[in-house]
Amino acid sequence: MLATSLAIIAALLIVFSALVLLCLRRVKQQLAQHRALLDALPEGLLLVGHDGRVSVHNAAAARMLGNPAATLQGTPLQRWWPQPGEHTTALTRQRILLSVDGQQQAVGVSRVAAATHGHALVLVQLTSLHDNPVEDAERFKRSQYFASIGTWDWSIDTDKLYWSEAIYAMFGFKAGEVTPSYELFCTCVHPDDLERVRAGELRCIETGHNHDEEYRVIWPDGSIHWLRETGNVVKDACGQPVKMMGIVRDISEEKASVNQLKKIARHDPLTGLPNRLLLEEFLTHALARARSNATRVALVFIDLNGFKQVNDKHGHAVGDRLLVSTAQRLQQALRESDMVARLGGDEFVVIIEGLALGESLHDEAQLISEKILQRLSQPIDLGNASHRVGASLGIAMFPEHGPNIDSLIHIADQAMYAAKRNGNNQYCLGMANAGEPSPACPAP
Repeated sequence: MLATSLAIIAALLIVFSALVLLCLRRVKQQLAQHRALLDALPEGLLLVGHDGRVSVHNAAAARMLGNPAATLQGTPLQRWWPQPGEHTTALTRQRILLSVDGQQQAVGVSRVAAATHGHALVLVQLTSLHDNPVEDAERFKRSQYFASIGTWDWSIDTDKLYWSEAIYAMFGFKAGEVTPSYELFCTCVHPDDLERVRAGELRCIETGHNHDEEYRVIWPDGSIHWLRETGNVVKDACGQPVKMMGIVRDISEEKASVNQLKKIARHDPLTGLPNRLLLEEFLTHALARARSNATRVALVFIDLNGFKQVNDKHGHAVGDRLLVSTAQRLQQALRESDMVARLGGDEFVVIIEGLALGESLHDEAQLISEKILQRLSQPIDLGNASHRVGASLGIAMFPEHGPNIDSLIHIADQAMYAAKRNGNNQYCLGMANAGEPSPACPAP
């Protein structure tokens, strides 16, 4: 058991190390893509922290501020112009004059609150000393589009809701296709998430704490997408909250990546079957259901006979295809409520729930084994060749063979090796108590 536990730990370490490397690789790729996109924009972009210092910038911003070859990270914003008020959350625009290479140039600045970073600034080089509000607004919209961020504000006492152009697409609409309203927003949010989102908004209004929620929205075509929304309240002169304002972005790709990583961590990469980690989770719940419903659970260890010879003679590619075919046959032999898992190599595990306690253990074991062996003993056609492998089955039953996962796995493992010693395509039922000399195996 110690060797098995160490093997499990080593396998988990390998899986999690692979996951960490995969995450780091994806993060580096995403950062490189985002950096290339930011530096390709003609508009300057600055992210300014609550301390008034630049935390992120693109190449256009450095050029407009007269430092094209330098990094602005950590530089106080006040070096060029006074920082807007720290607690201002509304979108503001202003026109400033900067001295670059001894000449003054007009730059239009648009500012939007960013709940986690302070605020973001969009810098636009003006062709004249007279700002063009239309062009400035259009540039700001394009910057929001490229950054996949939209701004919103909601008048708390009314149904009135404002969406910037980028938000329409996040809800599955074309810009201007619908009139934003709080009622429309509520109909778009997934019903399972709506109560939590509204509770978060009320908490923000009552406490003044930042609103930060992840939720699903249902598009008109029925597809589901994930959004992350952050914001805060705006108060009137009497200190009463009158509006909520903030930003929203689509995080569907991030969620998909996380789900994919979770799947990799809990599934066998070759067959797609659950691995040992997910098997133990499923078995834990299966035993709990059996205790509650007074039913029996069968745990079947399966080891293929003759697989190594096929793998050595025909190569790993044929061996892998044979394992995939075996996984599919096991799934076809069982109910949807049962589980098939692969432990590694040519070892599989089957969990069967809902068996009646009144039935004979030996009769149940025979029925289960005959069904599995009948499927696995058939030849497998791979390309122009037909391959036949056998199997050895070891069976443990809950509650007769043990009260927990460790005891059931140990007994099923011992029974499987007894079946292997007894010949090909055989099964053995584990010992029901410590007094039995060996697992019960029918005559070959």
